[in-house]
Amino acid sequence: MRLSNLADYAVVLMSAAARQCGSVPLHAALLAEQTGIPGPTAQKLVSSLARAGLLVASRGSGGGVRLARPAAAINVAEIIEAVEGPIALTACCDDGRHDCGFEGSCQVQPHFSVVNTAVRAALAEISLARLAVAPARAGHARESDPASARTPIAAPAFAGTMS
Repeated sequence: MRLSNLADYAVVLMSAAARQCGSVPLHAALLAEQTGIPGPTAQKLVSSLARAGLLVASRGSGGGVRLARPAAAINVAEIIEAVEGPIALTACCDDGRHDCGFEGSCQVQPHFSVVNTAVRAALAEISLARLAVAPARAGHARESDPASARTPIAAPAFAGTMS
């Protein structure tokens, strides 16, 4: 399973925003520069993330964007859904879609909702705060972050793939 580039970039952009939270006014151009995401794509993501209620934008002098909630209260599933829509591993997991040629005879379809729910729940367990912290070097867990001792996450957050 692979995240789209846009979903990947959204996670990376939000992680950068969380690291900068409160230190400087954030603008799409600054986030693009810090992350290497192309400027127009960063602007599109900022707009999508603001529409989804994950970022708050303000105009004028001293304006910019900021996280709508603390980074610990934002999770990876929300970020992905902000740019991709509801997480659906297969078409039959997407409510209202009935375009599968095997729909009437598939023995697995009734079980896909369990798999889909488990994947979404796993993504929802990963907070933006966790992704915003620099990863520990191999074998050196950070004492201040007990979660990192259990499952270290390498940066960037999701380099386009999910395992």
